[in-house]
Amino acid sequence: MTHQSRPSSPEGLPQGDNLGVQQYGGHSQVGNQAVGSGAQAIAGQVFVQAPTADQRTQIRDLLALVERLLEEHRAALPDQEAPRAELRRLREELDDEDPQPGVVRRALDRLTAFAQPVAPLAAAVGELSQAVQSF
Repeated sequence: MTHQSRPSSPEGLPQGDNLGVQQYGGHSQVGNQAVGSGAQAIAGQVFVQAPTADQRTQIRDLLALVERLLEEHRAALPDQEAPRAELRRLREELDDEDPQPGVVRRALDRLTAFAQPVAPLAAAVGELSQAVQSF
């Protein structure tokens, strides 16, 4: 009895094995990604630029909108105080000369979770997240 092997690609990988990434629908943002046997993703230097005056104005306006919607929809939120505390934390961090991306991301994630029961609030927090991530 003889053993049959699969034909190999020029890279020496068996043909027919899928070593790639498949995504159907949705949204994906990927910085560095490596796939397959022995793959490596190496990042160079990452630069973050300060927001422009227009971006700061947009973020300030969105923070005010989220604050207003928190007040308007207070009764629909399971926890009325935690979202306000998170918004204060986010505002303070964004006002800092050197905002910490991890602190900002966690505050936005928590605000997103708090906002879920109220569609207009969830949409405003989503816009705020996009605006903050743009700089």
